Amino acid sequence: MTQLGSVAWPPAPIRTGRLVLREPEARDRAAFIELLASPEVHTYLGGPRPRDELEREMSGAPERRPGLFTVDLDGAMIGQIILRRATEHGPPAAAGKAELGYLFLPETWGYGYAAEACAAALDWFADELPGEPVVLFTQTANTRSMRLAAKLGFTEAERFEAYGAEQWLGMWSPRPRRPVERVLDSADPQLDSTAATLN
Repeated sequence: MTQLGSVAWPPAPIRTGRLVLREPEARDRAAFIELLASPEVHTYLGGPRPRDELEREMSGAPERRPGLFTVDLDGAMIGQIILRRATEHGPPAAAGKAELGYLFLPETWGYGYAAEACAAALDWFADELPGEPVVLFTQTANTRSMRLAAKLGFTEAERFEAYGAEQWLGMWSPRPRRPVERVLDSADPQLDSTAATLN
């Protein structure tokens, strides 16, 4: 995985309470096209791509590349997450850092799927590349994305103008993991006497 470093790719599928993060598969083609052609999804991303162009370009399975996860709910793709190195087109503070990007189908908005999937991807990244920060760009007008960034623990690094709009750059740093011994009440039969590692 040259873009993110010496990480073996693809990883085993990442499972959360409701979702699976996995590599793209042929069965995801229609959902990929829907995602890239959706006016709602691309409101703050420069607009959707023409569906007929996407149909021609993606004749088979969606492209597989390091850092690209398909987000799967009950066997169907509902979105994608990508972790890649920020390009030189952003502000200097972001250059060379890992960047988190995500797109989800509009019918899945409002259920917490993006937060659940992005948190899992960030946890995976922190395990693979300990201590490395991650950046996220979004327009300040994109209130949903701003709320998600805050929920994930991104903090504002700077604001800047690009593409005719105010942009927000957030920075996320993994918290150090340390074992914490949980105090257990031996009188409570629901609890056992093991130690837990908390994030």
